[in-house]
Amino acid sequence: MTTPRLEVGQKAPEFTLPDADGTPTALADLLAEHGKVLVYVYPAAMTPGCTTETVDFEDALQSLQDAGIAVVGVSPDQPAKLTKFRDKYGITFPLLSDPDKTMLTAWGAFGEKKNYGKVVMGVIRSTFVVESDGTLSMARYNVRAKGHVAMIAKLLGVELPEPTPSEG
Repeated sequence: MTTPRLEVGQKAPEFTLPDADGTPTALADLLAEHGKVLVYVYPAAMTPGCTTETVDFEDALQSLQDAGIAVVGVSPDQPAKLTKFRDKYGITFPLLSDPDKTMLTAWGAFGEKKNYGKVVMGVIRSTFVVESDGTLSMARYNVRAKGHVAMIAKLLGVELPEPTPSEG
């Protein structure tokens, strides 16, 4: 069963999901407050790829906000797990919880995917940009975690700061 995918120009399906603190967060409110919202979907907090992608979004957050773009992450994790994830990695943008996968399914980000050559049902790593009028200006599916934020920023014409080499 293939999940229908959203396309550029379509209205983004509305959602209201709890954030890491359990506070309901609606797409309409994010759009009203910020004008343009980048919604990225990731399979699970605290996993290597999802951590890389989320930390990369955090590192790029100021540049994206300066360009008038708010960022929100969505996963099927419970709020308590998102709180640990947020606090451990110092994430300052909303991480939303969709454990019953209603929003993920409506956005085409939950369904059949290939995992190590097998077809499984799961969260499809995806990124969307919703314009102030609620229409999609970007809908990317099956994105890779590493290097994804830099690619999205480039597509959006957002200049990112040079990464600081991590010490180790």
